[in-house]
Amino acid sequence: MPDPHVMILAGEASGDAHAAEFVEQLKQQRPDIQFSGMGSKAMTGSGVEVFYDSSVIAVVGLVEVLRHWGEIRKAMAIVKQHLEQTRPQLLVLVDYPEFNLKMARHAQGLGIKVLFYISPQVWAWRPHRIHKIGRLVDHMAVLFKFEKQYYERANIPVSFVGHPLVGKVKPSTEANTMRSELGLASGDRVIGLFPGSRRSEIDNLLPLMLETVREMRNKDAQLRFLLPVASGLDFEQISNLCADSNIDLCHNNENIYDLIGCCDAIVSCSGTVTLEIALLQVPMCVVYRVSWLTYQILNRLVKIPHIGLVNIVSNKGIVREFIQGDATAEKVSRELFELIENDSYRKQVKAGLNQVRENLGDENGASNMAQLVLTMLEK
Repeated sequence: MPDPHVMILAGEASGDAHAAEFVEQLKQQRPDIQFSGMGSKAMTGSGVEVFYDSSVIAVVGLVEVLRHWGEIRKAMAIVKQHLEQTRPQLLVLVDYPEFNLKMARHAQGLGIKVLFYISPQVWAWRPHRIHKIGRLVDHMAVLFKFEKQYYERANIPVSFVGHPLVGKVKPSTEANTMRSELGLASGDRVIGLFPGSRRSEIDNLLPLMLETVREMRNKDAQLRFLLPVASGLDFEQISNLCADSNIDLCHNNENIYDLIGCCDAIVSCSGTVTLEIALLQVPMCVVYRVSWLTYQILNRLVKIPHIGLVNIVSNKGIVREFIQGDATAEKVSRELFELIENDSYRKQVKAGLNQVRENLGDENGASNMAQLVLTMLEK
C-alpha cells in the first residue's frame, strides 16, 4: 500500500506558518505521510513539497484580487492539475477561503476528502456562506471557541482545535538582551511598526506608518522605531521606502516574539499579528486601509463592530482601531503617545489583552490539528 498523501493549500504567510506547525507535529507521529501543496517558506521548511509559491498571490481586498487575477487563475489551474494527477487521501485547506473553496469543489468532484482549517469569517460577513461551506467540506477545524456554535447550528462537522499561537508565542530572550543586540538602549522608548505580511498591506499601511513616525519625531526626536519585515516581502525594497525615516528594520524571522517584546507600544495591521502582540502583553493600536472601492463594498457587508482580530476574539474594543479615513498620522501618533505616557491607560489596555488568551484555547493547537488530520485519514 502506498504511503498516505496529504495535500495542503495555504495562500498567505500566516496560513503557511500554521500549516508548517501541524505538519511538524504529524511527522513526529506518522513519518510515512507524504505532503505536497501550495505554500511558501514555512511549509517548505517543514518538509512539504511545495509546487506553487503562494507569496505571489497573497493579497487582501477585492480590488487587489482583481489586479492579481491572472496569477490567481494560474495558481488554481496548477492546483487542479496536481489534485487530478496525485489524488491525495486528504486535502487540507488553510484559510484563504475564496480560493480554497473553489479547490474544495474540485476535490469533491474527484472524491477527495476535504478538511478546512481556520474558518472563513462567516460570523463577520456573508453568514449564508456557511451552507455552501457545509456542502463542500467534510470537516471544519476552528481556532476560536465562539466559532464552533455557528457550524454546529448548521449541522456541519466541526472541531475546536484552539489557536496554535497560544503555545508558540513566547520570547526566547530577555527584552533588554534583544534590545542590546538591535543597538537599542534599555531606556529607549521603542514603537513597533507592523504593517503586515502582504504586499497590498505594505502599499496601504506603510506610508501611513512612516507619516506617523515623522509626526511623533516632531514631538520627541529620541523615539526609536522598529519595523520587522515579513519573510515573503522584498527587504531591500522596503528598506528603500524607509531610507529617509531612520527606522530600525529587522528580518521578521524566528525571533519575531523577541522583537515584539522590545517594543513599548505597537501600531499594527488588523490580522493575526494582533493576537501575537496581545499574548505578549504589548499595548497596541490597529490601523486598516484598503482601496476606496474595496472599503465601500466591505463596509456594506461586514456585520461586526470591530475589525482587529484582538477585538473580535474578545468581542470588545480592547485596543483602538483607526479605519480608512480615520487612519491618520495625527490620530495614530496621539494614541501611541497615550500608550507610552499615560500609565493608567496603559494598564487598562494590558488588562484587556490578558483576556484574549482565554478565548484561544490551550497550548496544543497544532497537535490538536495534527490529531484531527490523522483521524480523517483513518476514516
